[in-house]
Amino acid sequence: MASFRMPLIRFILTLSVVMVISFAANTSPATADEGANQAAAANSPKVEIMFVYQRQKGKASNQFAVWIEDAAGKFIKTLYATRFTARGGWKRRPDSLPLWVKAQFFQYATDDVDAFTGATPLGGNLTYVWDCKNDRGMAVPPGDYRYLVEANLRWDNRVLYRGTIQIGDATHQSQATSAFSGGNAPEREMITHVTATYYP
Repeated sequence: MASFRMPLIRFILTLSVVMVISFAANTSPATADEGANQAAAANSPKVEIMFVYQRQKGKASNQFAVWIEDAAGKFIKTLYATRFTARGGWKRRPDSLPLWVKAQFFQYATDDVDAFTGATPLGGNLTYVWDCKNDRGMAVPPGDYRYLVEANLRWDNRVLYRGTIQIGDATHQSQATSAFSGGNAPEREMITHVTATYYP
């Protein structure tokens, strides 16, 4: 009986050591780094751009883009653009977001476009987040930046919302102003209440 008990004890001890090693492997520094990266992302500077979107019925509408420029009007980064326009619709229908197309000279490749485009939302309160980096992934210096929302309301009827947000050490809030073009379209309520908040 004693001779049987000793191998059994050795087996249990060996199994315990294997389980401890396996647990240590599953809580490796990579897991800790992942948690640190998530925490850093949550605490990184960002700008949240928010507005109310009401989806319109019919064609030649519901196109919009959200982008960032510096104080001098130089293009920094696109945060969002509706897929139809970004993937070539701007060629077939030049009145769809011409200011956005001109601002960024359509410098993006297809893969880059896919990163910030999406289907037209159903409607509601929308939020787009800028990570305070340019389109090459480099952090921008503190200062004033413009956030812009251009929308194609119906055919050549458009609206451009423009606001300024301050990047620095303190939280800053801003409300954009609107400029309509192309006539008094009934779709003017398609995008409203465009605001931005910077979180350091």
